[in-house]
Amino acid sequence: MTDSSVREFKMPDVGEGLTEAEILKWYVQPGDTVTDGQVVCEVETAKAAVELPIPYDGVVRELHFPEGTTVDVGTSIIAVAVGDGAAAAAEPAQEAVADTPATAEAEEPKPEGRQPVLVGYGVATSSTRRRPRKGGQAPAGAQEASAAVQAELNGHGPAEPAAPAAPAAPVTGDRPLAKPPVRKLAKDLGVDLTTVVPSGPDGIITREDVHAAVTARSATPEPQAAPAPVTPAPSPAAAPTSYDTGRETRVPVKGVRKATAAAMVGSAFTAPHVTEFVTVDVTRTMKLVEELKQDKEYAGLRVNPLLLIAKALLVAIRRNPDINASWDEAAQEIVVKHYVNLGIAAATPRGLIVPNIKDAHAQTLPQLAGSLGELVSTAREGKTSPAAMQGGTVTITNVGVFGVDTGTPILNPGESAILAVGAIKLQPWVHKGKVKPRQVTTLALSFDHRLVDGELGSKVLADVAAVLEQPKRLISWA
Repeated sequence: MTDSSVREFKMPDVGEGLTEAEILKWYVQPGDTVTDGQVVCEVETAKAAVELPIPYDGVVRELHFPEGTTVDVGTSIIAVAVGDGAAAAAEPAQEAVADTPATAEAEEPKPEGRQPVLVGYGVATSSTRRRPRKGGQAPAGAQEASAAVQAELNGHGPAEPAAPAAPAAPVTGDRPLAKPPVRKLAKDLGVDLTTVVPSGPDGIITREDVHAAVTARSATPEPQAAPAPVTPAPSPAAAPTSYDTGRETRVPVKGVRKATAAAMVGSAFTAPHVTEFVTVDVTRTMKLVEELKQDKEYAGLRVNPLLLIAKALLVAIRRNPDINASWDEAAQEIVVKHYVNLGIAAATPRGLIVPNIKDAHAQTLPQLAGSLGELVSTAREGKTSPAAMQGGTVTITNVGVFGVDTGTPILNPGESAILAVGAIKLQPWVHKGKVKPRQVTTLALSFDHRLVDGELGSKVLADVAAVLEQPKRLISWA
């Protein structure tokens, strides 16, 4: 098969500015026939799970990474034989994944001519051809090697296998062989990879080699101990998401958790937060919720207190439009939005995400109910798209569903306000001069004090409370 008959499908940027994604599931295996537009795998970006379609017809030749691997955008993840090469690739799967022995490689034309480009590292002409594994191992060996790659990419690989010969010294002038996580580790520790002695198969530098180089810089190296016994690596499908170290469990920070942490730190230490609170009697709002549930116009729609709280916030924004803005640091400008993309914080199995309803300000109450229902269902299924989480202007977070009275929410990056809704409970309340049990909740509004002063923030929070106390204001203030 010629090099031109193999197409390399690279990890795309499925969202604005994403740099990596984790391969959750492969839907194809080597030897399978694929067609243009067919979904071949599911990946998780910083915020969402996305299915990736292949852009051409052919036969799967190789999956470059097992499930559970986090891959940089721009890195090839699957090789597909197309055109005349598809027939040759449609051999049994074990032939597709087995490596060519070194002796056979010298007798036949180059079977692998792809040049995988790892983002940030470029193409090294000295290592563009795939290195054969020693001895032309059977598929079982190939699977073990693939699992070992996965373990090392996660940073928790087993001890290096024992080798009869001493590690080969790096070749002067050649680009050292190392995987992206190892290169990043070396960069962080200030280690020049050209000075590191590789111990991995085929001269690959491992994480242990980098750490050994750091130790050698500060102390005289001790005689090398005998290599530890080889520990079988887990299968790619069972790649661990956490691991025990005796008295502790360590969970790798990636995906949604990693993105959320970075966003919250950036928001907390960029925008000066102010939070105000108000406790309000929402008995009439709760009665209206029950009435709407019986209305035929809302049949099949999600009707709950959040629907009316969202509408109340939209009314408050219409009365106080300057709250719906953002701070442009580069231009030193306040950007007032004439539209509301209403974010709803949603707890999902993959972590906290904040999808938003586009142009929520223009929706009727039934339309808003439909949008909220669709947003929640999609989030629970883990199918929220990256586009649905971009461009938000204000956000609602409902901590009351967890029985919490209120909180001090952190702004979603790029937004000026976030409303936290506490639990709605029966409490003693003075109503018409008498103490009665009423449905009461506490609202908290956090805002960016660079562009929202106390007066504006207070007006918005007071308007939301007023609508929830007297929902007829949804009509009178419209």
